Amino acid sequence: MLKAKDIMTRKVVTVSPETRIDVAAKLLLENHFNGLPVVDAEGRLKGILCQDDLIVQQKKFPLPSVFTILDGVIPLTSSKQMEKEVQKMAALTVGQAMTPDPLTVDPDTSLEDIATLMVKRNIHSLPVMEKQRLVGIIGKEDILRTLVSAPK
Repeated sequence: MLKAKDIMTRKVVTVSPETRIDVAAKLLLENHFNGLPVVDAEGRLKGILCQDDLIVQQKKFPLPSVFTILDGVIPLTSSKQMEKEVQKMAALTVGQAMTPDPLTVDPDTSLEDIATLMVKRNIHSLPVMEKQRLVGIIGKEDILRTLVSAPK
């Protein structure tokens, strides 16, 4: 049974929270990455920047949903959620756009568990952590590669 350590990319390209969005976008595009782990100066995982985190910058400004009752307006969207969305849309740095505290797997996580997580949670990249140290990353391409190399 294949495990994370068998399919992960070991030479992980990372960015810092201070990296500019345009630099990170270029890295994603040029290397055909779905996501980039975000690490601090000590190498601790702080988040992940995915293509979706950058695409959100191009969407329309979300108008809050409200309903009126007895001449009062009741928001259906929390102000905290709206603030978070606006911050992502206006992000200039990776730290402002990234998804903090990403879901991770360890090197012994099975391929089946990884695939299940990716599908259920709509995740494109999973950092692989060992003793709180980033040791690899698994993207959807890594999963697909196992299908191509599987014995028939």
